[in-house]
Amino acid sequence: MESERKPEFFKGKTILMTGTTGFLAKVFLEKILRTQPEVKRLYLVVRAENIDLASKRFQNEVIVTDLFRVLRDQCGQDFDSFISSKIVVIPGDVSLLNFGLKDEKLKSKMLEEINVVVNFAASTKFDERFDISMGVNTMGALHVLNFAKNCRQIKLFVHTSTAYVCGEIKDKKIIVQEKPFEMGETLKETSKLDITAEMNLLKKKIDELRSENANENTIKYVMKDYGIERAKFYGWPNTYTFTKAMGEMQVVHHKDNLPLIIIRPTMVTSTLKDPFPGWIEGLRTLDSIICSYGQGKLTTFLGHPKTILDTIPADLVVNCMMTAIVGCSNEAPKNFIYHVSSSLSNPFRIADVRDLCYIYFTKFPNQNKIGNPITVPKPNLISSRTAFDIHMTLRYVLPLKVLNLVNKAFCQCSRDVYDDSFKKIKRVTRLVELYKPYLFFKGVFDDSNTQNLRRATGNNMEVDGLDFDPDSIDWKDYMMNTHIPGLVKYALK
Repeated sequence: MESERKPEFFKGKTILMTGTTGFLAKVFLEKILRTQPEVKRLYLVVRAENIDLASKRFQNEVIVTDLFRVLRDQCGQDFDSFISSKIVVIPGDVSLLNFGLKDEKLKSKMLEEINVVVNFAASTKFDERFDISMGVNTMGALHVLNFAKNCRQIKLFVHTSTAYVCGEIKDKKIIVQEKPFEMGETLKETSKLDITAEMNLLKKKIDELRSENANENTIKYVMKDYGIERAKFYGWPNTYTFTKAMGEMQVVHHKDNLPLIIIRPTMVTSTLKDPFPGWIEGLRTLDSIICSYGQGKLTTFLGHPKTILDTIPADLVVNCMMTAIVGCSNEAPKNFIYHVSSSLSNPFRIADVRDLCYIYFTKFPNQNKIGNPITVPKPNLISSRTAFDIHMTLRYVLPLKVLNLVNKAFCQCSRDVYDDSFKKIKRVTRLVELYKPYLFFKGVFDDSNTQNLRRATGNNMEVDGLDFDPDSIDWKDYMMNTHIPGLVKYALK
């Protein structure tokens, strides 16, 4: 792949993006607009009922974010006109056929023009409602693929997944390969998966709940638990990875002759360099722990000290995607799955996170509500789930039970205080159960296809602004000077 092809490839091209309001999609959109200004058009599917609501979501959740400040400065007074000349916002929903598009003229125009489809749409909560997660992650992936197959000038379909479709690896160190799932494959050799049957079971479950006059809140929590139950039945630890794995099965099985690539990033974190260091939105997997510790709410980290937290900055993921789009368009690559990961060549461990968090928040403490600095102790690292349960029991559950007995004897406090405390403990325990597969994950991710892609680009990735080599990350520098300051600025604001 000659490096001069990269800036030229996107010239005059039309791209369809789903999941536009998501974190990674925004980084991709900004990069295309800023570095490929001669791209013809970007159709952006935004989940909304009509064009007015979709446009408002795009303005309020995407274009006004700080991420676009470099592009805004670059364009100056022409920023708004540049955006309007390149962007067409589409109100739609990937869980519906053809996104639920009602404007037939617009749909025909899209099908005639689109060259590349990039599917970012995803429900990323580990314990999302099973019906919602299936609608977006599994059936949504198929709907986007089918739309792409009908595009008359299509060159490539890009599906964004997650490296953790591999499931929970807890017994021994395993190298996770960049290979696709077969339709119906599960993580348990004793079971066979039928996606249509799962959809029918799901519908039956909801119909049963409604026939019993269950309210929406009850249905919500039953659907959350049902998703976890079905995931574990087939060997996945949570609803998110289960439905994403089924989404991969759908696009691989039904792609026909359409060139396809699947991008599997690991834990995506704040930008390393581009468009500037440290931009992030929301709290990713690792960040909830970091922020809670910095706020003085957490003194204990759960996880084995040697557990590798495979993290990758968002801009490196986007750089890999853009490079793969150029390299794989118009041809169906034999190896079409790319792990964008760091664990094999540049591992970052839980013990490192603990130590760097302590150094950072000791040097730059957060402030409490009255403006005083929050002093953080060096956090303990609990290296097993059993030890964590003992810790919770001794430090929180037993003291609460003793206080509750005192309360019953002397009527000193409201019962609500204790009920609320037990609810908080239950909530923490549930979160620990959801995150446990990653805090004790023993696998590392093979990235041979991604390395081969890097080699094919030659030595000009830095010049092109498309570097995605995880070896370039200095984890101490990144955490101390980029990621944690970014969390403080954007997540703890």
